[in-house]
Amino acid sequence: MVYSQRSLAARHLLLSHLLLAIWEAGSGHVHYSVPEEAKHGTFVGRIAQDLGLELAELVPRLFRVASKGRRNLLEVNLQNGILFVNSRIDREELCGRSTVCSIHLEVIVERPLQVFHVEVEVKDINDNPPRFFRQEQRLFILESRIADSRFPLEGASDMDIGANAELRYKLNSNEYFDLDVKRNEEETNFLELVLKKPVDREETQEHHLLLIAIDGGKPELTGTVQLLINVLDANDNAPEFDKSIYNVRLLENTPNGTLVIKLNASDADEGINKEIVYLFSNLVLDNVKSKFIIDSNSGEITVKGELDYEDCNLYEINVDAVDKSTFPLTGHCKVIVKLLDENDNTPEMVITSLSLPVQEDAQVGAVIALISLSDRDSGANGQVTCTLSPSHIPFKLVSTFKNYYSLVLDSALDRESVSDYAVVVTARDGGSPSLSATASVSVEVADVNDNAPAFAQPEYTVFVKENNAPGCHIFTVSARDADAQENALVSYSLVERRVGERALSSYVSVHAESGKVYALQPLDHEELELLQFQVSARDAGVPPLGSNVTLQVFVLDENDNAPALLPPGAGGVGGAVSQLVSRSVGAGHVVAKVRAVDADSGYNAWLSYELQPSAGGARSPFRVGLYTGEISTTRALDEADAPRQRLLVLVKDHGEPALVSTATVLLSLVDSGQAPKTPSRVSVGAASVDTALVDVNVYLIIAICAVSSLLVLTLLLYTALRCSAPPTQGVCGPGKSTLVCSSAVGSWSYSQQRRQRVCSGEGPPKTDLMAFSPSLPQAPSSSDNPRQPNPDWRYSASLRAGMHSSVHLEEAGVLRAGPGGPDQQWPTVSSATPEPEAGEVSPPVGAGVNSNSWTFKYGPGNPKQSGPEPKKQTQVSFLLRRKGEASQPRQ
Repeated sequence: MVYSQRSLAARHLLLSHLLLAIWEAGSGHVHYSVPEEAKHGTFVGRIAQDLGLELAELVPRLFRVASKGRRNLLEVNLQNGILFVNSRIDREELCGRSTVCSIHLEVIVERPLQVFHVEVEVKDINDNPPRFFRQEQRLFILESRIADSRFPLEGASDMDIGANAELRYKLNSNEYFDLDVKRNEEETNFLELVLKKPVDREETQEHHLLLIAIDGGKPELTGTVQLLINVLDANDNAPEFDKSIYNVRLLENTPNGTLVIKLNASDADEGINKEIVYLFSNLVLDNVKSKFIIDSNSGEITVKGELDYEDCNLYEINVDAVDKSTFPLTGHCKVIVKLLDENDNTPEMVITSLSLPVQEDAQVGAVIALISLSDRDSGANGQVTCTLSPSHIPFKLVSTFKNYYSLVLDSALDRESVSDYAVVVTARDGGSPSLSATASVSVEVADVNDNAPAFAQPEYTVFVKENNAPGCHIFTVSARDADAQENALVSYSLVERRVGERALSSYVSVHAESGKVYALQPLDHEELELLQFQVSARDAGVPPLGSNVTLQVFVLDENDNAPALLPPGAGGVGGAVSQLVSRSVGAGHVVAKVRAVDADSGYNAWLSYELQPSAGGARSPFRVGLYTGEISTTRALDEADAPRQRLLVLVKDHGEPALVSTATVLLSLVDSGQAPKTPSRVSVGAASVDTALVDVNVYLIIAICAVSSLLVLTLLLYTALRCSAPPTQGVCGPGKSTLVCSSAVGSWSYSQQRRQRVCSGEGPPKTDLMAFSPSLPQAPSSSDNPRQPNPDWRYSASLRAGMHSSVHLEEAGVLRAGPGGPDQQWPTVSSATPEPEAGEVSPPVGAGVNSNSWTFKYGPGNPKQSGPEPKKQTQVSFLLRRKGEASQPRQ
C-alpha cells in the first residue's frame, strides 16, 4: 500500500513537471525538472516536440545539445527526440547550497542556424544526512555553575536545501542537561546545552551525552556527535559578554589589519579570577582562523587573510572569554561576519558558433555568432549588458536569453566596399564604477559574383596602317572586375559578325587572357576603311557576368597605288597617242590633256603632272599644267619647230615615296591649210560640249542648293526638337569635338557644335551627302572681340577622276551673283596655275574618306575682281561619295 501511494505521488509529480514544461515552452523557452541522483536513462522531456522540431530533421540539421561548464549530464535520443539523464547528477556538486539549481542547455540546430534555450531544474532529494564537523565535542563545566547555565554547542550542517536541510536536535535522556535550540536572524540554529541542576564533581567527573541531528526529509536522515562534559572544581563567576551574538557587516577585499569588532567581557570575581583572556573557541574552523585573528588581551578581531564574497559570504566566529583563575571559567559569544559584495569581477564573455566568412549576399538577420556572458558578482554588480562597436557596422546584437546574445546581420553587405569588419563586443556590468570586458571578432566578407567586368570607356578608336604584317598586335583591351579570385578572372572574346561576305574572325582575333587584339591578315584601305566590332569580357564566376566594348579600327592609307592613266576613250591620253596640231595656234592653246587617277586617298592620291625634257636639250614649245594635265603651247608655233613632237608626261602622286606613271603624247604639227576639217568639227563639237557642260553645271548647282536648303531645314527642325526636351549634356551647346574625317598626314576636321548624317534608305549603296560645320578655333572672348572676316574669297576643288558621273568643273564653271550683282567668273581647275593671280588650289578636303569634295568659301571678293558686298565668312562643305560605295557608319 505504501509502494502504490509513492508510485501515485511520483506520477503526479511527473505530470506536473510535463505541464510546466509545456507551459514554459509556449512562453519563449522550455523548462524541465529532474530529481538529482536520477538513474541513467531517466526521462526528462520530449525536447524535439516541445521545440516544434520534426524527428526526421534532427540528424540532417545537425541537432546538438551543449551545456556550459557541465559534463554531458543530459543527452537527447535523436531517434525519438527524448531528453534523458546520461550520467549522475549531484545537485550539491553543481550548485552547493544555492536555493535554485538548474542546468542550462543550448540546443543548436543548423541549416539554417537556430538556437533554443532549455532550462532543466535539478530538484533536491534528501540524500545528505546532517554532519557534525567533529566526532566529539568536549566541554568543561565548573561544579559551582548554577542551574540554567548555558554552554554553546556546535550544530550540524546539511548539504541539502529546503525541508531536507531543516534540522532538529535531540539529546539523549539524562537528569543534568537539556538542549535549547534558537534561530538567529541569519536563519541559522544556535544550540546551547542547558544545565538543569548543578553537577557535583565528587559524584561524577564526566558526563557522556549523544547529540542527534535530524533533517526534515522523507525519509529522515540523522547525524550524531558525542558530547564529553568534564566537571571542574573551582570558579564561582564566569566572564560574561554584553551580547551572546554579535552581527558585523564587512566589505569584501577589506585589507589586512582592518578591525572587525572589539569584544568586551566582564567578570564579577576579584583579583586574578577577574583577568580575562580572549580566545577563538575550539569550535572555530580552520578557514575562519585563516581569515581572522583575535588579540587575546584587547578582544579585538582583525582581518588576517583575503576576503572574497564569491568564495564565502558568511563567517561564524565563536569566542571564549577565559579568566586567569587556577580553575578558569569561560564566557562565550558568537560573532557573525557577513561580507558585502563589491564590483571586483569583470564580466566574462564566450563567443561560439562563428559562421565565418559571411557571404556578401547573406540575408539580413542571419546569425553570425553566439555570445554568452557571466559575472561572478551579485546583484547589480553581476547584471551584464552587451554592446557593439563601432556604430556604423552592418551588424547588431539580439538578446536571446538572459546573458545570451546573438550577433546577426543588420544590413546588406558589399565586399567591394568593405571586405572585412573588426567588430568589438563590449560586456559591461551594472556596478559603480562598472567593469567591462571586450572581445574582438573579425568578420570576413566572402565574395560572390555580383560585378561584371567593366571597361574604362565604352569604345576605342584605333588607327592601323594598311599592308600591316599578318598577326601584328594592333590594340589591347583591358576590363577590370571588382570581384575577387575566380569571380575577377576575366577572359576576352570577339563578338562574331559578318564583315561584307566574310566573318569578323578572318580579320582580327583577341587573346583570351591578355586582351591583345591581332590583325590576322594585311588590311587594305582601298577595300576596308573602317572595321568596327565588339570585344566581350566575361568573368569566371557562376553564373558568369560580362560586358562588351566597341573598337573602331580605322585603316590608314599608304601610298601603295601608282597613278593609273585613263584610256583615250575617257577624254584623256593614255599610253602613246598621236594628235594633229595646227601651226597657226597661238600661245596658251590647249592641244591635249592627260588624265589619271590614283586609288589611294589624301596626299597619296593628289596628282601632279610634269613634262620630261627632250633628249636633245631643245626647249619644247609645249608645257603641261601642274595639276590639270592639260598640254598647251608656250608660244606661237613656227616653221623651225620639228613637225613631229614627242612629249613624255610624268604623272606623280604626293606620297612618301612618290609613285610615278608616264604617258607618251605624239603631236604632229601641220599647216593651217593642211589641217583636216576634223578640227573645225572638233571645235564645233567642243563648243557644243562646253555649252552642255555649262548646262550640267547649272543643274548641279541648282541641285546642290536645293539639297542644302532641305538639309538646313532638317537640321533646324532637329535642333528645335532636341532643345525643347529637358537639357542633357551634348544635345544643345558645345560638346566634345568629334572626329568626322581623316587624312593620312594627320589633318582632321571636327564639328564643334553638332554632327549630322544624311543616309540613304535600305537597298543598294547610293550617292550620299554629308554636311558638317567647319572646324573653327575658339577665340577668347569671342562675344566681345569677334574675328574679322578673311579679306579674300577662294574656291578650292579636288575631284577624283573616274567618277561614274561625267561632271567636270575643270572644263567650265560659271557662278553668277544674285539679281543686280555683277557676274563672277570663278577660277576652275582648268585655269588654276601656281601663280597667285590665277587662284588657289588646295589638296582634297575629304581625301581621308575616299570621296570627292568641294569647298565653297563666301566672303569679300578678290581685290582684282568685283564681288559681292563684304559679309561674314561662311563655309559649307559637301562630300559626295561615288555611287556604289558602301556608307561606313560614323560615330
